Amino acid sequence: MRCPYCGNLDTQVKDSRPTDDHSVIRRRRICPDCGGRFTTFERVQLRELMVVKRSGRRVPFDRDKLMQSVSIALRKRSVDEERVERMINGIVRQLESSGETEIPSEKIGELVMEGLRNLDSVAYVRFASVYRNFREAKDFEEIIGELAGGEIIPLRREHEES
Repeated sequence: MRCPYCGNLDTQVKDSRPTDDHSVIRRRRICPDCGGRFTTFERVQLRELMVVKRSGRRVPFDRDKLMQSVSIALRKRSVDEERVERMINGIVRQLESSGETEIPSEKIGELVMEGLRNLDSVAYVRFASVYRNFREAKDFEEIIGELAGGEIIPLRREHEES
């Protein structure tokens, strides 16, 4: 593994351990040339996945991009990182085990929304607002209504009593 600090190709593993769900191995490494320390993660990849965008364009699936999207939705929310990692791992496992090599982006979006719905309702609404391209407050009312079990709840205004 190349050292991210000096580019040396001969780094040494100092410690390896699996994550809690045993789906990833975390390796602490050190560079003998510059002394830099860094962490790498090793995951199983069953097949190369391609994402088919709405435009029809095909791009390689990028787990980091998926994680970044989820992290944006979860910004300033107190959700345990291990739960987020398990959710991401579950989504990737579902995609890889589907047997398909080309996955529509809509499928990934729906899996993320399902995962976020179970993880954090605020992150779910945030992600849905971008994914479903909300244009007005009514769109938020509908998604919040879904969370409340189908009942549409009007938005509460700041000046209204609780």
